[in-house]
Amino acid sequence: MELREYIDHTLLKPDATPEQIAKLCDEARRYGFKSVCVNSCYAELVASELKGSGVLTCCVVGFPLGAMLTAAKAYEAALCVESGADEIDMVINIGFAKAGMWDRVEEDIAAVVRASGAGTTVKVILETCLLNDAEKRLACECAMRAGAGFVKTSTGFSTGGALPEDVSLMRATVGDTMGVKASGGIRTRDDALRMIAAGATRIGASASIAIVRE
Repeated sequence: MELREYIDHTLLKPDATPEQIAKLCDEARRYGFKSVCVNSCYAELVASELKGSGVLTCCVVGFPLGAMLTAAKAYEAALCVESGADEIDMVINIGFAKAGMWDRVEEDIAAVVRASGAGTTVKVILETCLLNDAEKRLACECAMRAGAGFVKTSTGFSTGGALPEDVSLMRATVGDTMGVKASGGIRTRDDALRMIAAGATRIGASASIAIVRE
């Protein structure tokens, strides 16, 4: 698989305009990226822009904090799918994870998986910079049991981003049963290749064009 096919071309800044999102879609079509990843308000716009291109529409849910009501996350996911999203990247409830409330973490993920429907890939953002290694493993196990398709390192909006050692830990935990997405601070081709070597099957990046042009 070519490097471009790993990449979710991403723009999640709060001041992103419709014009910038349309440009993101145009770039994704031209470069053949795997998906365009945006905030949920742009689900319908991106799905329309990408129609027939083969590039997927990906929306974030409960982003970037993960601290919303579970019902709110599930409803947001359902609305995204209704608007044309193919993939949902949701943030876990990090506070519940830190408190050891793993049943609540798992149910939060499962509710989003159910709301998204069988044809939608759900990626679960752990925010690895805020978890210790044991918590990362337990979060991955929750995502597996809840029926998600991927575990993902980071939002890119917290205290740190993707690290190869976290990707390796996540891959070792989920084995071949799930995808692993590395996201947050990946700005060069070497960064991306290190993540793939560590076990990532998807890369989230806003510097996608620079990465594939190197």
